[in-house]
Amino acid sequence: MAVFSKFTGVMAGLAAVVMLAAPVAAQQPTLEIDVTGGVIEPVPFAAPVFVAENRASGPVAAQITQVVASDLVGTGLFREIPQKAYISGVSNFNAPVQYADWKAINAQALIVGAVNVNGGKLTVKFRLFDVFAQAPMGQGVQFSGTPESWRRMAHKVADQVYSRLTGEGGYFDSRVVFVSETGPKNARKRQLALMDYDGANVTYLTDDSTIVLSPRFSPDNQRILYTSYETGEPRIYMMDLASRQRQTFQGLKGTSFAPRWSPDGSKIVLSQTAGGNTDIFTLDVRTGQETRLTSGPAIDTAPSYSPDGTQIVFESDRGGSQQVYVMPASGGDAKRISFGKGRYGTPVWSPRGDLIAFTKIEGGRFHIGVMRVDGSQERLLTASFLDEGPTWSPNGRVLMFFRENSGSNGAPQIYAVDVTGRNLRKLATPSFASDPDWSGLLK
Repeated sequence: MAVFSKFTGVMAGLAAVVMLAAPVAAQQPTLEIDVTGGVIEPVPFAAPVFVAENRASGPVAAQITQVVASDLVGTGLFREIPQKAYISGVSNFNAPVQYADWKAINAQALIVGAVNVNGGKLTVKFRLFDVFAQAPMGQGVQFSGTPESWRRMAHKVADQVYSRLTGEGGYFDSRVVFVSETGPKNARKRQLALMDYDGANVTYLTDDSTIVLSPRFSPDNQRILYTSYETGEPRIYMMDLASRQRQTFQGLKGTSFAPRWSPDGSKIVLSQTAGGNTDIFTLDVRTGQETRLTSGPAIDTAPSYSPDGTQIVFESDRGGSQQVYVMPASGGDAKRISFGKGRYGTPVWSPRGDLIAFTKIEGGRFHIGVMRVDGSQERLLTASFLDEGPTWSPNGRVLMFFRENSGSNGAPQIYAVDVTGRNLRKLATPSFASDPDWSGLLK
């Protein structure tokens, strides 16, 4: 049994995952999906309402089933077969699968689950079947936690299904920190907010009394960095998400902004303006020691570490226009990697290490794009009046960003798009929203 750690605050609720002792067919499943390809026909799946093992489990069983299906459909890779098309249902979690009934309605994957609510404990279990191979895809899995954690359990079930069908890591059990915006464009109020990856469970981390920007999750998902103007000039703050306590960094000189964490969480890389120059620095989180990485008249900003911590990608106008560069994490010679038409900014290294996302401005249009770490194979995923601020999903296969409409009533909204550019969708948030940052998978 693999046990998840228990912890408090926004991450609380889920206790354990257990592999169920179900027989697994020796035959290898044949159902696989390539998430890196171009346009594909979504794979049809069936998800009968999870079996309620007692009366108290009925409502939450239906809710969990709905979230699992929504997660999968939202990827653009899967299509849910309507319940009304089913020939037979599932009333017993352990009953043999009637493969012929599911094959007759063209289901390629079948998700069977069960839910049990007993006092303060909620248990969710599921199995996944390849209908055409007539075989289970791996063992069944069981999650246990509090009834309040039902959405997290649903996301974890969906992550397991997604991983088994695509061979990629999941990303549904994750959070997004962002800037919530309200009011007219010329008097917009901003506050930091936190939500599930799909826009549910929004909570607010600050009030709207001052301008806040650039929230960034720590690698352990327990803290965030952000920039605030509460003193009249931009300063970087660090907040503990469980306690909401925060601190500033007294050692920083000048105007500091655009912070990001190192992969191990021991350092912060940031931009700092002093004496008319904007350069990149690192700050040791424990000691407060500051180290300068760039120096010169150019504007060097928006730094982001590679996943192994050995390199930093950033934007600079040192060559005469806004472009993307890569340098060693200790500073030194920087190599330009963007050579297409237009200007490039806000580069962010993929957690997989294979791609760099960026914002591109060309011909009066903004784009979110990706390129290889050497600048090759540039691919633009979006185009609009203003698309900006990409952030990666935990598995490096989806990007979030914010889009703003033109005109006096223009306002930002958060969107997601996969790395093929094939599946663009807007997230539902209770207010205008900008500058998202995607957490890693929760523990």
